[in-house]
Amino acid sequence: MKPCIVWQTDFGLKWGAVAAMRGVCKQVDPALECVDITHEIEQYNILAASREIMYVEPFWPKGTVFVSVVDPGVGTSRRACVAKLKDGNYLVTPDNGTLTHLFYQVGIAEIREIDETINRYPGTEDVSVFHGRDLFAYTAAKLAAGVIDYSGVGPSYPLEEIVLFRQDMIKAQVNGSSVKGIVSSVSDPFGSIALNILSRDFKAAGYKHGETVHVTLSDNGKVYFNQDVLYEKSFGFVEVGQPILFDSSTNYIELGINQGNFRDAFHVKSGKDSLFQIQKLS
Repeated sequence: MKPCIVWQTDFGLKWGAVAAMRGVCKQVDPALECVDITHEIEQYNILAASREIMYVEPFWPKGTVFVSVVDPGVGTSRRACVAKLKDGNYLVTPDNGTLTHLFYQVGIAEIREIDETINRYPGTEDVSVFHGRDLFAYTAAKLAAGVIDYSGVGPSYPLEEIVLFRQDMIKAQVNGSSVKGIVSSVSDPFGSIALNILSRDFKAAGYKHGETVHVTLSDNGKVYFNQDVLYEKSFGFVEVGQPILFDSSTNYIELGINQGNFRDAFHVKSGKDSLFQIQKLS
């Protein structure tokens, strides 16, 4: 069985962009299966793309070809690449920071720049604004179908040249039992917000289920949440309408409301200016 192509974009589904990418894949090999992660990533939000692909990639079998297209620099000198991950999967993407979470949490074994002279969809040589279709989907399909092997993507380049976000953007700072970081995602459809602290790192800082902790949230320096919150395994450990800190399905710590929407209740945004701090009660 040929590997699936699993992809995400910020294109949305209100126009034909994703369908065009699917068509390119089917032209390479009609048997290829394309599976969506999401096409609703916030437009131009490369950090969100890095995070979302990390949430999904570990749960797919070795050899899966992932595609991530959030590409505000499309058509410029930024590299179009295919990364071979240390777990045996591949990611086809612009090298613009999208590889950051995978770089630190899975590892990248090798990276190659897409050779446009052989891995560009024929007839699109004069198009510079749709590399999702013309380079990424086409190269991913050729790789998944076995038309090319990994060396056929194009020339390799040093791992040190991969574009990465600062590590503090993806990993919270732990100082004793004090944890500081950013709100990394507000995309949960139930309104929980993801913090950039892994559950294992949170527990290593001394936090245990059943413990009440103090949580502060601020945006651009303005505090909008400053409460004691229970840390537990799941929502049912607090009353309906009460906040709770819990281990999410993505192995990050999240903050939610039992049968409520934390994001909307507190108008939470994600990003470098949306900060959290968690401390033990004295």
